[in-house]
Amino acid sequence: MKEERKKIISLISVGAVLLFLVVAYFTTTEDTVQESFWSLLPPLIAIVLALGTKEVYSSLFIGILSGGLLFSGFSFEGSIRHIFMDSIIPVLSTSANVGIICFLVILGMMVQLINKTGGSRAFGEWTKGVIETRSGAMLATVALGCLIFIDDYFNCLTLGSVMRPVTDKHRISRAKLAYIIDTTAAPICIIAPISSWAAAVSGFVEGEDGMKIFLETIPYNFYALLSICMMLFLIILKVDFASMWVHERNAEEKGDLFTTAERPYGEGEEDKGNKGKTGSIPDMLVPIFLLILSCIIGLIYSGGFFAGADFITAFSHSDAPTGLVLGSFMALVISLIYYLSKKAISFQEAMNCLPEGFRQMVPAILILTFAWSLKAMTDSLGAKEFVSELVEGRADTMLSFLPSFVFLIAVGLSFATGTSWGTFGILIPIVVGVFDKSDYNMMIISIASCMAGAVCGDHCSPISDTTIMSSAGAQCVHLNHVSTQLPYAILVALVSFFAYIMAGFIKNPWVSFSAAAILLFFILLQIKHIQIAREEERQRKKRRVLR
Repeated sequence: MKEERKKIISLISVGAVLLFLVVAYFTTTEDTVQESFWSLLPPLIAIVLALGTKEVYSSLFIGILSGGLLFSGFSFEGSIRHIFMDSIIPVLSTSANVGIICFLVILGMMVQLINKTGGSRAFGEWTKGVIETRSGAMLATVALGCLIFIDDYFNCLTLGSVMRPVTDKHRISRAKLAYIIDTTAAPICIIAPISSWAAAVSGFVEGEDGMKIFLETIPYNFYALLSICMMLFLIILKVDFASMWVHERNAEEKGDLFTTAERPYGEGEEDKGNKGKTGSIPDMLVPIFLLILSCIIGLIYSGGFFAGADFITAFSHSDAPTGLVLGSFMALVISLIYYLSKKAISFQEAMNCLPEGFRQMVPAILILTFAWSLKAMTDSLGAKEFVSELVEGRADTMLSFLPSFVFLIAVGLSFATGTSWGTFGILIPIVVGVFDKSDYNMMIISIASCMAGAVCGDHCSPISDTTIMSSAGAQCVHLNHVSTQLPYAILVALVSFFAYIMAGFIKNPWVSFSAAAILLFFILLQIKHIQIAREEERQRKKRRVLR
């Protein structure tokens, strides 16, 4: 029955995509596609196919292909040239993107080294006496995720590497781990003054004190704050719903951490030939500490700290990909020296870990490459200009509702393009232009709603780089992470939308946030009561059958 349902959904998704392309073929020209609704069609096609067919690689490539067809007026040669010469090759030639790929690869190598020495096993055994419950393991993961607030990429991969052995021991599904990683990445970074995100947002507010405005937006960043509340409420109330409930039930009752058959990162366990390796807790903690320290040094180095800039200035001007690559490479070298000096691993074993770590990151690298290429495709079709014109044309109407309106626009744009920072760059200057000289408080609320909506769309989107890297960090099937996180993100988005309507009228962040948090808590409480009633009914039916 489930297989038939999946086939029907897949056929409907493919049919809808073909219909869109046929309509586009007969109704568009190269001129009418640019800076129009059609510019958003490629990412929408990729998202519909990915969610419908549960196959991410082909869905992303078909989205890219559709963009090439639209750009070239459905010319075969023009489409192929645009796909490779203007999208895939350029995004793999960009220093920032190459830096992120290098960071992924180095993290994969470090994870393999830690596993090979038995450090992950030792850390997992140690936590048995310290963290005794599933809730405790999840709360510990949340706490560590909140502490790693410097950069979302760094958070995604480091948190997964450290806490995966702990959550596996307590039978927490990989989907739930990926959700916690994703929710302590962008939502934490967007409210942390010392982070790469704060620096990026400050740079988009031209003619104003960017850092001062960033600090003032924090209380109004309802999606980020409510996402953290949602995560804590789920753990405290011990409730899950939608497909996450299935994953968690399978993990807790059957020990199946994945639910689905796919294992893109292997079994997520230590090397099978290494099960007898005796490790120690320092074998796990020393490399992680080195990684954190080295990456901080790398970030401030890229921002000019050692050239005379103060710490805050260096951090705000840091080049995240460069800093993370330099820092992680130094951590890798020092970790190798550490392991070899204490004879925790042989030189040959250490060298074998390097290509194995690269191999484990190939799925994430491939998805990232396609996602970046898809974004380049939407840029070439004028998606940014289309959205800018759409928002500017409605900015003067019903100003009290503008924060909620900006929130929805930011969600849609970030979801379709898979980028938060691109959404900031489009919407924040528009909001500043509307309110700069008229209503400063409303400008702050609207900038916050833009930031919140961008994070929300990024959180929901299967083509978002942070969503992809959260899957990689948890070693979770990517579409399992997307499908389990989506209902949670949508619920928080709806409550946030309500909060922005309130904030637009009362202009008080604490009243709006408190009302939204209470509403979210009671919704989850009601969901738990419904689940308890359904389970009791199921048990009664089971007893009647046995009689």
